Amino acid sequence: MKGLHRGSNASFASICVLAALAVGPILLSFGAHAMRALPAQGAAEVVLKNGTIFTGNPEQPRIHAIAIIGEWIVAVGTDIDMDHWIGPQTRVIDLKGQFAMPGFNDAHVHLAGAGQAKLAVDLIGAASLEEFQQRIRDASKNYKPGEWITGRGWDHTFWPEKRFPKRGDLDAAAIDHPMIFTRVDGHVAVVNSAALKAAGITKKTPDPIGGHIEKDAKSGEPTGMLEEDAAMDLVWKHVPPVSPEQRRHAIELALEEVARYGVTSVQDNSVDDAPENANSGWANFGVYEQSKKEGLLTARVTEWLPFSAPLAQLEKMRDEGGTDDRWLKTGALKGFLDGSLGSRTAALLAPYSDDPATSGILRMDPAKTKQMAIERDKAGFQIALHAIGDRANRVALDVLTAVQKANGTRDRRDRIEHAQVVAALDFTRFAQLNVIASMQPSHETTDMRWAEARLGPDRSRGAYAWHSMLERKVRLAFGTDYAVEPINPMRGLYACVTRELPDGGPAGGWEPQEKISIEDCLRAYTLGSAYAEFEEERKGQIAPGKLADIVVLSSDLTKAAPQEILHTEVMMTVVGGRVVYEKR
Repeated sequence: MKGLHRGSNASFASICVLAALAVGPILLSFGAHAMRALPAQGAAEVVLKNGTIFTGNPEQPRIHAIAIIGEWIVAVGTDIDMDHWIGPQTRVIDLKGQFAMPGFNDAHVHLAGAGQAKLAVDLIGAASLEEFQQRIRDASKNYKPGEWITGRGWDHTFWPEKRFPKRGDLDAAAIDHPMIFTRVDGHVAVVNSAALKAAGITKKTPDPIGGHIEKDAKSGEPTGMLEEDAAMDLVWKHVPPVSPEQRRHAIELALEEVARYGVTSVQDNSVDDAPENANSGWANFGVYEQSKKEGLLTARVTEWLPFSAPLAQLEKMRDEGGTDDRWLKTGALKGFLDGSLGSRTAALLAPYSDDPATSGILRMDPAKTKQMAIERDKAGFQIALHAIGDRANRVALDVLTAVQKANGTRDRRDRIEHAQVVAALDFTRFAQLNVIASMQPSHETTDMRWAEARLGPDRSRGAYAWHSMLERKVRLAFGTDYAVEPINPMRGLYACVTRELPDGGPAGGWEPQEKISIEDCLRAYTLGSAYAEFEEERKGQIAPGKLADIVVLSSDLTKAAPQEILHTEVMMTVVGGRVVYEKR
């Protein structure tokens, strides 16, 4: 079927044929000495030696050296094995005993949004409402009167007040600018009075479908809080779009950070993640294309497309973006069923334990979503549904059940993004439907400060439940949700094995039965993520015939104590045999 995302990846045999055509005859053998006896004219371009290398390949779990030709690994084994591959032009990199492993594949990022955040007001880590206001006050000095000020990253759960900010809080910080600032999760935003006026939002403005305009209980006036995209877009559509130069610079900044943290592949939501202009998302893909043409792309990008876009538009984007390029391609269709737990917009089956007045927001009509999913699946698209609350996860599973009943069996690899709170009865459904649980372990570390208050003790047992997924043989794909969380994979690995706060505690971890081993977490962050984008034949392991995407680290993660994992640094990032980051 045209466009079916099965990934027509090169097999190991075809790689060997290509290598033989390019460099002469090769003698292959499997086991401790993977590939040997290439003549001098077939010398490798890059050889990594003297390492402690975790391959992710159970048939050959540990090696010391790797030979690379072009983008591909052609041999693995001992340092002595590499002698056959070293010629006068070979770049030999001495790892000096350092730990190396397959590059991290972040299964859920927002690159363009992360980059734009670096050009706007940074509100991450503001420890109080007063600090939040002061950052805005300081930033406003760099803007001309009347210019829009945007930013993101505030988190009211860190503040003593633990309340959403209001428009009055913004008005007190600066009055000469319309302003909009999104929360760290991207699911709610606060705007000031000038922004409400610019958007024409008054006490008479009704809630848009799938969104909520918070209003004062007494006066009925909007408070400045807008929940979910449908409400936030009422304001965003009045914010001037970023320039092409700003767009490219923002993405370059994000990619620099990706490389610095050892991430060699990303599964990105930047086409459907352009709040500054709802029609500009495809321009982000254009930036990736230009970077690729110039040889400047430093991570492999699988770009998601917006589930809710018309099918004809989706097929056009798929045709233009392709589905099988090693560096840049289109992937799943991303749809949003609910919001976030921190904002209390995640859709729950019962009211929030700390706010019985709400059960969250279901952003899409279930019946319509089923109809759309069936249509898009029939056209060969992979489906990825954002679902955080247990109600949203149940709706997602119902939708994917309807898809399979309507269109029959095939290798879909449909995904639920986040799968944060799952009812006990629904874990088995993930396995029965072969649905991938695309999860972000660092969310658990961030959220455990207040998650049980939101959910209560019973629902908490089904939250961030990696072990429950694995014991039912559900495939896991791990990521960070960057820039909701930092891109640093070490935070997720630490969460996997401890379920504790970065400074330690609670003793034994929050809901400790859901811990998983470091090996399982590494697998989910490499081969699991590769599987989720139909790339397991060429990513996720260090072996001949795989892409040379490798990260070198300061600690052996398979042996490190939890705190050591958290403080492990990336020493080198290699993508397609090219060093894209090296710690100085």
